[in-house]
Amino acid sequence: MADQDLHTRFLPVTWRRDLDLFLAEHAAGMNGYMISRKRLASLVEMYSLSDSELAAMGLARKDIPAFVFEDILPG
Repeated sequence: MADQDLHTRFLPVTWRRDLDLFLAEHAAGMNGYMISRKRLASLVEMYSLSDSELAAMGLARKDIPAFVFEDILPG
């Protein structure tokens, strides 16, 4: 799946909500769209994992945005 084929408007509403909340809380003053655009493929991959796969990684579904952006934004 090519990164440029992904658009936030096609993500499930719960994913968009979680991502929007995370960026609003942690990326104040930054262009959240530009930051998230480069990471959409990672978000899609993480959200496609089952809850048990996420749990094996020590994550809950609500933790996905923080995990994907942990190298550039505080969690």
